Amino acid sequence: MPEVEKNYLSFTGLTDFYYGTTKNNDSGINETKAEHLKFLQNINITTPQEIVKAYGDNGVAEMAMSTDATQLTTQFHKIPIEDRVVIYGWETADDMHGLSDNPNPPYITCMFTRTMEDGSTEHIGFTKGKFKMADVEGETKGESVTFGSDSTEGEFMARDVDGFKKKMTFIIVSDEPGETENRNKLYKKIFGVKHPDDVETP
Repeated sequence: MPEVEKNYLSFTGLTDFYYGTTKNNDSGINETKAEHLKFLQNINITTPQEIVKAYGDNGVAEMAMSTDATQLTTQFHKIPIEDRVVIYGWETADDMHGLSDNPNPPYITCMFTRTMEDGSTEHIGFTKGKFKMADVEGETKGESVTFGSDSTEGEFMARDVDGFKKKMTFIIVSDEPGETENRNKLYKKIFGVKHPDDVETP
C-alpha cells in the first residue's frame, strides 16, 4: 500500500456552511438541496468524554469511554431571519415569525469547510442534531461602525450513515488543492442529494 504524505499545514479559514432538515428515516434531508448559509466566521466543536474505570484486585480491571452529545457552536456575520425560522422551528403567521412557549426545532444535518493557504480543504459533516438560540446582543451606533454577528449552538447525536458499521455523529474528509471529490462524496452521504457543483463530465 503506497505511503500517503501527511498534510501539516494549519487551517486559516472557514467557508461553505450548508444545512437541511433531517428526514424522519435519517436517509438525508427533506429539501432538494442543502441551504447555503454564508459568511461563517467561527466554529467550536466540543465532545464531552469521560473514561470510566472498573476496579478489582486493587487495580484497574477495565476501562470504557463515555461520550456525551457533540456540541457545535457557530458564529456568522449574520443569520438571516429565513434561516432562523427553519433552524429554530419558529412559527410563521401573517408575515410574522414567533417563538412559542413550547418550540420544537427540527433535526438538522449540516456541514462546513476548513481551508488552508495552499488551497487544501477539510470538510466536516454533522449527521443529526438540533440548534438552540444563543444570546442576542446589540449596541447603539457610535462614532465608528462596529459590525455585529450572530451565533447559534447545536447538539448532535449519531445516526446511521451508509458505508459505516456504527452510527456516526460527524464525518471528516479532505481534498487536495483544486479537488472537490471528497467534498461531493460527503455532501451526498449526509444530505442524500448531490452537491450543486457536482457536475458529471461526459
